[in-house]
Amino acid sequence: MTNTALVLAPKPSLTYQLVSYLLVFPVFRFLFRGSTAGKHNVPSQGALVVVANHGSHLDPPLLGHALGRPVAFMAKAELFNVPLLGAVIRACGAYPVRRGASDREAIRSATSCLEQGWATGVFLDGTRQQDGRVNAPLPGAALLAARSGAPLLPVAIHNSHRALGTGRSWPRLVPIQLRIGEPVPAPASRRRADLDATTALLQERINALLDQGPQHP
Repeated sequence: MTNTALVLAPKPSLTYQLVSYLLVFPVFRFLFRGSTAGKHNVPSQGALVVVANHGSHLDPPLLGHALGRPVAFMAKAELFNVPLLGAVIRACGAYPVRRGASDREAIRSATSCLEQGWATGVFLDGTRQQDGRVNAPLPGAALLAARSGAPLLPVAIHNSHRALGTGRSWPRLVPIQLRIGEPVPAPASRRRADLDATTALLQERINALLDQGPQHP
């Protein structure tokens, strides 16, 4: 396990700041009446595995903006070919993972980001869910934390699946809120039992935040 707790977070690039504040911020705050609750739970420095539910292609740029520090994301390589979206997610810290690429390759890329002090985002189900909940969580986030020693930060994204979920070509202008829970320690080891226990806890925490509904920030 690598100790990444004291590694300073990278400073946002100029491109990141421009995209975040001139594009993502207006879309989030004004178009979707977006808000964030629980920002006091976000560590300002050190490696961090940000774990969220996934209901929409809106999720990566919204998470990268709303947490207040840059977040690197694994994203399907084909998303980088989508006009505008590709440029936005790349500027917001996403990096491509090829369809069919080995899990080992993806884990290596994410671990490299953590070693540089990035907050690294992982969607717990790995793909969008029609109901926006965590339904079939994968152990990748827990494995990243076990390898790096980084804590895990559960984040619930309310309503992004209703705004632009699977099967929707145009957005529905519903309020979106991000609720940030308390950090979860990295698993004690890379043993499957420890990874599964942490993964189950993250699923429970995120779905509980969703069940509470949007809150006042």
